[in-house]
Amino acid sequence: METKEETSNIEAFSTEQGPIMSNVKHENGLTSAHTIDHDSWQQVGLLLVTSFNCGYILTFSNLMLVPLGWTWGIICLVVVGLYTAYANWLLAAFHFINGQRFIRYRDLMGFLFGRELYYITWVFQYLTILLGNMGFILLGGKALKEINSEFSDSPLRLQYYIIITGAAYFLFAFLIPTMSAMRRWLGISTILTFTYIIILLVVLVKDGKSNKNKDYKIHGSKADKVFNGFGAISAIIVCNTSGLLLEIQSTLRKPAVENMRKALYTQYTAGLLVYYGVSIVGYWAYGSVVSTYLPEELSGPKWVKIVINFATFLQSIVSQHMFLAPIHETLDTKFLKLDESMDSKENIKHRFYVRALLFSFNTFVTAAFPFMGDFVNLFGSFTLIPITFVFPSMIFLKVKGKTARLEKKVWHWSNIILFSLLAIVTTISAVRLIVNDVQQYSFFANT
Repeated sequence: METKEETSNIEAFSTEQGPIMSNVKHENGLTSAHTIDHDSWQQVGLLLVTSFNCGYILTFSNLMLVPLGWTWGIICLVVVGLYTAYANWLLAAFHFINGQRFIRYRDLMGFLFGRELYYITWVFQYLTILLGNMGFILLGGKALKEINSEFSDSPLRLQYYIIITGAAYFLFAFLIPTMSAMRRWLGISTILTFTYIIILLVVLVKDGKSNKNKDYKIHGSKADKVFNGFGAISAIIVCNTSGLLLEIQSTLRKPAVENMRKALYTQYTAGLLVYYGVSIVGYWAYGSVVSTYLPEELSGPKWVKIVINFATFLQSIVSQHMFLAPIHETLDTKFLKLDESMDSKENIKHRFYVRALLFSFNTFVTAAFPFMGDFVNLFGSFTLIPITFVFPSMIFLKVKGKTARLEKKVWHWSNIILFSLLAIVTTISAVRLIVNDVQQYSFFANT
C-alpha cells in the first residue's frame, strides 16, 4: 500500500508534474505526455534489435577490436555482452517496487536514495542521450558525404551534411512524437537495417578473402595501448546498452517485467549476433588499419557504397529516435498542454519549438566537434557505466539488502566497486582521446 510519505517522495523528485487528465497516462503521481503501458514485447524487441543495429555498428570494428586485438577483443565482447545483458535483466525487475511502477530511471533513484541521486541520474542519462544523438548526427553526415564522394572528387564539407542530417532527425521527431508511435516505422527500419548489413557483409567477406596482407598487431606505446584498450571497453558497452531501460520499459503493457525481459532476450540473441558479427568480420577483412567508418574501406562498384550509405542514413533517422525519446518525453510533459491532444494546434506549435531548439543545439555541437570515436568513448565511460552496472546493484542492495544472502551482497558490492573504478579509468582514457583530437583537428574540422 502506498503511504503518504512515499507519494510525497515521488512527487518531490518529479520535474514533469501536470494535471491528471483522462487522456494522460498516470502512474504513482507522475504524469507523462507520452504513451505508457501500451506496446507488446515483440514491438519493443524489434525496436531494440533495429535501433542497436544502427549506423554506429559501422564504427565498432575500429573502436572495439583494433585497440584490443583478437584474443582480448573476443574475450571482452563476450564478457561485456553477458554482463550488460545481466545488468539490464536485473534492472528490469525494479520497474515495480511494492506494486509501484517507475517509468523513469531518475524517479526510481530519487525515491530510493534521495534528491541527490535523482539529479545525478538525470544528468548522467541526459549526457548519454545528448552525446549519443550527436554521434548519430555525425554518422548520418558521414554517410551523406560518402555518397557525395562517389559523384564528385570535391565533396561538400562535412558540416553541410551534418546540418541536413540534423534537419531530417528534427522532422522525424516532430512528426513521430513518441516511442510507441514508431510502430508503423519498424518494418521500414528492419528492411533498411538488413539491406545495408547483408550487402556490407558480402563485400566485407570478398575484401577479406582478397586481402592477403592483413595486420592484426596492436600499435602504439604501452600507455597508448592501455588507454585505447579501456576506450575499446567503453565502445563495447555502448554497443550493448543505452541506459534507458526503464523509459523503454514504461511503454510495455503488463506484465512489464516479463515482457521487458523477453524483449531483452531478443536484443541479446538476434540483435547481438548481427552487430557483433559485422564488427568481427570488418576487423577480419581489414585488420588494424580498418577505418572508423567501414564504408570508406569497401571495394566493388559505386552503387554498393551508395546503397549502404543511403540505407544507413535513412535507418538512422528512425533508430536515433528511440535513444532521444526520453528527452522528448520530458520536454513534451513540461511544455505541452496535457489536457489537449498531442496533435492539437497549441501542442503542435510547442512541439515544433522544443524539437527545433534541441536539434539545433545538437547539430551545432556536432558540426563543431566532428570526432567520431570521442562521442562513443565518452558517453560509454563517464555516464553509461554507472547507470548500467553500478546503479542496479545499488538498487538491489537498497530494496533487498536486508533479506538477501551474504554472497549476493558481496556480489553486488563487488560490482559497485569494480565498475566505479572502471568508470574512472575509462573516463580518463576518453578525455585523453578528446585532448589529442582537439590538438589534431580544428573546430568545425572537415573530417
